[in-house]
Amino acid sequence: MATGGNAIRGTRVGAGPMGEQDHGFHAEHIAVSYWDALGNETIRHFAASVPEEEIPDTIDSPHSGLPAGRDQANPPALAKAEPYKTHLAYVKERRTDQEAESLLDDALRTLRERRGQA
Repeated sequence: MATGGNAIRGTRVGAGPMGEQDHGFHAEHIAVSYWDALGNETIRHFAASVPEEEIPDTIDSPHSGLPAGRDQANPPALAKAEPYKTHLAYVKERRTDQEAESLLDDALRTLRERRGQA
């Protein structure tokens, strides 16, 4: 059984000669290690031309989701999560009980006047 004569089967158009090792310019880079509270190490690569102050001190660890820092001995702690607050909880933070009573009385009076029940 003869096979077809398609010479480019299995290669990309413009891929260059088979076995080509250098596919372009490789920029100089530095590797920075980050550790989370569980001891997981994550390595991020940055361009060598990036100033030190632009390299982040903390990242989110892809292994655990915890914050990861550059100091292996002192990884950052997880920030305490705030519990979910309802709309009423936020309103109660802004208003005192006396202000709430006054607003409720004003709203009820307006509603009764509109309905003719005053």
